[in-house]
Amino acid sequence: MPDSQHARVAVYLDFDNIVMSWYDRVHGRNAYARDRTRIAENPAEPEIAERLAQATIDVGAVIDYAASFGTLVLTRAYADWSSPVNAEYRSQLVARAVDLVQLFPAAAYAKNGADIRLAVDAVEDMFRLPDLSHVVIVAGDSDYVPLAQRCKRLGRYVVGVGVAGSTAKSLAAACDQFDSYDALPGIKLPATAKKEPAPARPRSRKRTTDPGADLLERALRLSGEGDETEWQHASAVKSLLKRLDPAFSEKAYGVRSFSDFLKAYPEVAETDESENIVRVRPVAATT
Repeated sequence: MPDSQHARVAVYLDFDNIVMSWYDRVHGRNAYARDRTRIAENPAEPEIAERLAQATIDVGAVIDYAASFGTLVLTRAYADWSSPVNAEYRSQLVARAVDLVQLFPAAAYAKNGADIRLAVDAVEDMFRLPDLSHVVIVAGDSDYVPLAQRCKRLGRYVVGVGVAGSTAKSLAAACDQFDSYDALPGIKLPATAKKEPAPARPRSRKRTTDPGADLLERALRLSGEGDETEWQHASAVKSLLKRLDPAFSEKAYGVRSFSDFLKAYPEVAETDESENIVRVRPVAATT
């Protein structure tokens, strides 16, 4: 990944996608679809207004996250900005120098074609701006998989951002790095929201089929280059984990740091915290 001091970043937000996905994250699966008619007819209705307020998108958190990769050379948000729900965000987006791209649905409640327009613009920008090093796609739709793959073929580092529970696994896998909107600095679920359960963690030292344990063991064995008893630097193992699963985040497993993630799987990893190194724990040591 290019040095952030010289990296140049383009950001593309499918704004409708993120608004609807976060609404569902806060209020439950398919909540936006159930409330869609009431939202369209009168978003100022007290109950609906309260639900929309609870599911407000933190625009600043998204832009700040994208800026952590380098200089933002362009940022575009795609939506029907005549919609009262989206119009609430216009001043915030303009204040952060976001270009608002107006889209209209082909029919009532139909898709607005954001994925096609966004993809066309992104590919055009990559040819128009050859020094563009990063492309940040803020969406969760699998329709963006071909775009992510094309960006990578054109030599760009692709970062995806999507809402937990509403992002296609294929999109996360197509990116070089994928992070959940939920995990961005400053983002917190309202106290009334139902939290998604964290992935299961091991309760014993016996070999398990836990997703985190399996992913960690695979990374350790691959990075061992044929000698899985060799000690490896923890940062190198984490980098490989991110390549194996671009959506990997230790926070999703209920821990605050990667060292805590390693310690959560003692049946898989043996660690030396003084040197910040790790290796596959020999099977004999766990019997």
